[in-house]
Amino acid sequence: MSISKRLDEARKAFDQGSLEASAAAHEPERIAQAASEQHGGTSHQYIGDMVYGGLDGIITTFAVVSGVAGAQLGTPVILILGLANLLADGFSMATGAYLSSKSEQEYYEREREREAWEVEHFPEGERAELYEIYQSQGYSQEDARRLVEIHTKDHDLWLRAMMIDELGLLEDERKPHFSALATLASFVVAGVVPLLVYLLGLLFPIPQTVAFPTSLALSGLALFGLGASKVLITERNAFKSGIEMLAVGGLAAAVAYAVGALLKGIGG
Repeated sequence: MSISKRLDEARKAFDQGSLEASAAAHEPERIAQAASEQHGGTSHQYIGDMVYGGLDGIITTFAVVSGVAGAQLGTPVILILGLANLLADGFSMATGAYLSSKSEQEYYEREREREAWEVEHFPEGERAELYEIYQSQGYSQEDARRLVEIHTKDHDLWLRAMMIDELGLLEDERKPHFSALATLASFVVAGVVPLLVYLLGLLFPIPQTVAFPTSLALSGLALFGLGASKVLITERNAFKSGIEMLAVGGLAAAVAYAVGALLKGIGG
């Protein structure tokens, strides 16, 4: 059993209010077994990128569809603007995810190098910093000294303590290029949903009076599903999360549709 799986069991037991299930998840044997195993695959680390990339993809693309539909500019314009927005914004988001993840990791490494240099050249000063930090967290003088002794026995543990307790920094184990790919893939896959009926219209004539309501329905279902899938990260109520995202996406679409209709009126 991996650590992440044991934590999932503990969370489920807490949500159910089950003391027996919680006690089982905290058995020493299970904890020791989980600690001795790897965390499992790293794909779970990119769930956030996939969920939020997908949500942005479907909301922005359907906003374009709604605006063009409100202006009654026709299917060709919807496809041109929708696909252009889908690919351009998807690439932009992927680039942003890559640069953001890479910048955070570079900042972490730079701070870790600085802490390593300070530990090497000013060890007593770093011990004093840790001591003051632990006291400020509520530890007694004796416990604070013992914690300092424990953490400073090993160089790596010492650096880890300085990074977490002094700077509040945790190492991000995600690969920047994987974050970018996860964001791009989810953005494009989810973002193409509002355009599916219009793409199908290239093969079979579909009236605008049918195409837009169909796109609306598909987008609504996708928004609810993606919103509900946020519980993989937030661990909140799936139905409530789905409704919230459906409301946000619906509001964005309504605004875009109103703007398109208004501009159509101004243009005569």
